[in-house]
Amino acid sequence: MLHLDKHLAALLSQYGVWLYAILFVIIFCETGLVVTPFLPGDSLLFVAGALAATSGGEFDVNLLMVLLCIAAILGDGVNYRIGRWFGPRVFRWETSRFFNREAFNKAHAFYETHGGKTIVIARFMPFVRTYAPFVAGVAEMTPARFTLFNVVGGVFWVTSLCLAGYWFGNLPWIKSNLTLVIFGIIGLSLTPLLYAWFRQRFSARTA
Repeated sequence: MLHLDKHLAALLSQYGVWLYAILFVIIFCETGLVVTPFLPGDSLLFVAGALAATSGGEFDVNLLMVLLCIAAILGDGVNYRIGRWFGPRVFRWETSRFFNREAFNKAHAFYETHGGKTIVIARFMPFVRTYAPFVAGVAEMTPARFTLFNVVGGVFWVTSLCLAGYWFGNLPWIKSNLTLVIFGIIGLSLTPLLYAWFRQRFSARTA
């Protein structure tokens, strides 16, 4: 993950246009399968945008963004559908130790009220973006509402990071300190998680 620039450049020289398909699969799996939250997301989009800026037209940033927006939207959509299918079958027995009707009702109410912004904000949070659509499916968030915010969040996530890489990724300082930049991107993405954790700890101590 810390040498994505070298890996992507090597893949481009070796596979050419097939790199679009490779990135499509990575983004789709990272957002669509609950078992692959460890795949690169934010940093991958940034470096891919930077690579497009120096490829001399061999790697088109507009085509890249269109394909990866589709991958991100389809990924969350599949993840949501898996949650819709999986949840009721696992938790169908109200007396089961694995099911809590009150917790389910709270989750459903939360996603109906705050699910839209949760789906959008989660796009920029590693691990959370993999699980948020699945939980939305389990909580039976309204499909039309989920689809709307899935599209908005997916397009905003992909285009913002790809364009950031395209515009700034090849500045001399950033190129020479790309490892630090990738760490910074990951750190910024994890900030909301750390804030929530510290807030919860503080609330627990106060209580």
